[in-house]
Amino acid sequence: MDPNSCSNIEAETKEMDVRSLSASHQHSQYRHKVGIPPKQNLLREFIARVKETLFADDPLRPFKDQPRSRKLVLGIEAIFPIFEWGRSYNWRKFRGDLIAGLTIASLCIPQDIGYARLANLAPQYGLYSSFVPPLIYAFMGSSRDIAIGPVAVVSLLLGSMLSNEIDPNQNEAEYLRLAFTATFFAGITQVTLGFLRLGFLIDFLSHAAIIGFMAGAAITIALQQLKGLLGIQKFTKKTDIISVMRSVWGSVHHGWNWQTILIGVSFLSFLLLTKYIGKKNKKFFWVPAIAPLISVILSTFFVYITHAEKKGVQIVKNIEKGINPSSVNQIYFTGDYLLKGLKIGVVAGMIALTEAVAIGRTFASMKDYQLDGNKEMVALGAMNVVGSLASCYVATGSFSRSAVNFMSGCETAVSNIIMSCVVFLTLEFLTPLFKYTPNAILAAIIISAVVGLIDVKAAILVWKIDKFDFVACLGAFLGVVFASVEIGLLIAVIISFAKILLQVTRPRTAILGKVPRTNVYRNILQYPEATKVPGVLIVRVDSAIYFSNSNYVKERILRWLMDEEEKVKAACQPTIHFLIVEMSPVTDIDTSGIHALEELHRSLEKKNIQLILANPGPMVMDKLEASKFANLIGDDKIFLTVADAVSSCSPKRVENV
Repeated sequence: MDPNSCSNIEAETKEMDVRSLSASHQHSQYRHKVGIPPKQNLLREFIARVKETLFADDPLRPFKDQPRSRKLVLGIEAIFPIFEWGRSYNWRKFRGDLIAGLTIASLCIPQDIGYARLANLAPQYGLYSSFVPPLIYAFMGSSRDIAIGPVAVVSLLLGSMLSNEIDPNQNEAEYLRLAFTATFFAGITQVTLGFLRLGFLIDFLSHAAIIGFMAGAAITIALQQLKGLLGIQKFTKKTDIISVMRSVWGSVHHGWNWQTILIGVSFLSFLLLTKYIGKKNKKFFWVPAIAPLISVILSTFFVYITHAEKKGVQIVKNIEKGINPSSVNQIYFTGDYLLKGLKIGVVAGMIALTEAVAIGRTFASMKDYQLDGNKEMVALGAMNVVGSLASCYVATGSFSRSAVNFMSGCETAVSNIIMSCVVFLTLEFLTPLFKYTPNAILAAIIISAVVGLIDVKAAILVWKIDKFDFVACLGAFLGVVFASVEIGLLIAVIISFAKILLQVTRPRTAILGKVPRTNVYRNILQYPEATKVPGVLIVRVDSAIYFSNSNYVKERILRWLMDEEEKVKAACQPTIHFLIVEMSPVTDIDTSGIHALEELHRSLEKKNIQLILANPGPMVMDKLEASKFANLIGDDKIFLTVADAVSSCSPKRVENV
């Protein structure tokens, strides 16, 4: 293009700038100056920050301006919420809780026996874990809908991690002691997190990672049940899909039992059918709830009258009668197994906590009441600590039972007490009746229960919303299915942290343009109609500027500038004289961030480009003043809005040419 024509175009553009911007320049002669927050005492600022981090919900608010006697009552109610809502308890609520408690009891008894086998424990330990923990939770928990007891994922996790340390077949007593030790430390972990109000730590495991982890665990659990469903006696101890399928097909000619398969497949079909009926018509929610108990009764009766156990059908045999024996003396407080129990307990406690809190929040939102996450952690931890002393293993909120509890019309945590009473009666009087219960029916019950953990719709939604989240979901899923539960969990945590690190170290930046007929400046990619201001580059940084990303932010802004300079040069437009950094999203800045701004300022000075800041927040402005950076660029280069900054610098650019 002819250089003379370029200069003519630039001159015409400048004249238009003068006419279009003079009015706005006159209109905005008075501009608000960016305020500098008052200096705060360092100790007070630190206390305020800690209070906001750990006590964001202001738990002590009800205690303010209350007499000492009232504070004592409020303190007791805070630890034991049952004394708060119990005052308004009535017969109508009890009727709802009674029906719900009996319904979830019919579901939990066969499930508990099966889940205990997942954890490589005798059947009675599953029942023990649905007797004591629900009673403790009913007094201390704040959720009205959670049903407490063993769950499939935690049972599998415990069984997998414990068997890596001790063989449950060769050292049954040692294995049992380690299980109680892990349960004790799972409870201690949960209580500690709740007491220190560190519940936000469980949020580091993203929702997408949990979806993948749960789906992978569901498939792993279902594959493990092929042993009972097919009647295989010699089965691999590994949980990955390749080892399991090799073990299954390796025993097809000599290990499968057709009578067991007939029982298992028949009742599995029945359970899945009832599940379908309950899903299609919410009025029949009770059908899938009582189906497991009906299956146990019918299959047990069938085996008893046909003596199928003599034809290779494996049965439960004896379940110890009586309520929980004490296990205080069985927990390892010294020795080599102490640290192993601690490690397993922390992992199991965190997973149990994540599942319970997620379930509690889900049903609390449905009934429109608040759930105190930290109180929940203390309650869950207390019940597991007490449970470990009473021959229980890790219990938590069960999604399937909680859903049935909710659909049955539960009103309060009394439904857990009702369920616990039914389990008590079962332990005291009914356990001999389970002697002829076939293992195949327990496998069928577990498979039908874990099918609901595979949430394909949620995974598809994650893919549509965030591809990186889907990577976390898929990584956790593949890790569990092809390696182990622990590996899958580790992958989920690593990918979740990787996402956080990526977002922190590589924050988004954007070029802003003026939306027509407004004084609003927005991302030109989101608003294609927004126009750039000639001679001015406006960049927005969408993150706090810390040591981890400060160098990237500086280099990214300079790269935006370089790209823009090439464009304006090719289009014969006015050269850039001003760089405006929109700092509204910048919530904080540290020493490295300020140093990066200083380097950016020096780089721009060499190019005869002025650095201008728009709308820095109070925290950022305070640090800019303290570091003297505001004096370095000049107080007149810091504006309240981008519009003020543009109207101030554009006429100057025209007049100086």
